[in-house]
Amino acid sequence: MTFPAMERALRLGRAGLRFRCTRGAEQGAPRGRDPPAPLPQGPGAGRGSRTGRELLRAQQDPPRAGKGKGLERKALSLERTKGSEILFGVAPCGLALARARRALFRLFLKEPRGGSGRPVRPELALQAAARGVPVLRVPGRALDALCWGRPHQGVCLEAAPLPFRSLRDAQEPQPGDGDSGSRQPLWLVLEHIQDPMNLGALLRSAYFLGVDRVVATRSNSCPLTPVVSKASAGAMEVFDVYSTDDLQGFLKAKIAEGWEVVGTVSRPEDVEDVPVISCSEFRWDKPVIVVIGSEGEGLSLETQLQCQCMLAIPPGRALHPGIDSLNVSVAAGILLHSICSQRPGHGD
Repeated sequence: MTFPAMERALRLGRAGLRFRCTRGAEQGAPRGRDPPAPLPQGPGAGRGSRTGRELLRAQQDPPRAGKGKGLERKALSLERTKGSEILFGVAPCGLALARARRALFRLFLKEPRGGSGRPVRPELALQAAARGVPVLRVPGRALDALCWGRPHQGVCLEAAPLPFRSLRDAQEPQPGDGDSGSRQPLWLVLEHIQDPMNLGALLRSAYFLGVDRVVATRSNSCPLTPVVSKASAGAMEVFDVYSTDDLQGFLKAKIAEGWEVVGTVSRPEDVEDVPVISCSEFRWDKPVIVVIGSEGEGLSLETQLQCQCMLAIPPGRALHPGIDSLNVSVAAGILLHSICSQRPGHGD
């Protein structure tokens, strides 16, 4: 073969190779084989980063107990006690341990990185030990799994659920008695609050502002879950929450005892047959019950008709349609503060 013929053959070979590579890229990976793992993206990608296969292998293989020892850590069993739930966060877990109003099973604390260093929340470990509650130090990913990725702050507590208290079983405090001292009592009643974050925020505000009792409707209402406890910053662990199956009957009985029942409304034009006043005009001169309605729907008509008046929060500007009301927990905080500020010595 002459030199020009050899050169022409090499050019044809290179063109054929490029054609085959291009077709392979267009048609995808060959059948029966997995496509190559994508390269790592984002911060840390490139030199020194771990491939997808290496990350998967690291998740599947148990970590070593120590360098050079060759001993694998035994898989930690996190099987739950039947009927238990997982509290998460420093405040809910710490207050649940301090008050012990529910059965407590195990405290989970995040282990320090590398198995050494300052222990996480040693004060909670001491509280648990004093209560006879076992303490387990587990990886952060185990805590993430226990509380479904919610913000646990390195602490989870396995405990029995905390139920509502029944008004039938509770001792009814009289005006001027109990925690209220010589001042008029203030109760907060919640009708069909369904969002656990709202319920937790309502309990936190009620506790902070000095509400004497919280009563919730049992039907169509959120139960006292770990999410509620976290949203309340642990107030649920120290503050009794009661429930009733007959809200209208309960309100009628309190009115007959001399209590004043006031409802709340975001749109005064929607209320009929009940006077509506600004919360700043309300005068607290007798035992009072403030009734808060559900998200979106507000108070039911039956409950509105039990109220002697309805309180409204005047807006500070002309409102755009669709943004003409407040979140239920925010509105309740404003209303309760407006009433509680009338107490003698408020803020001292």
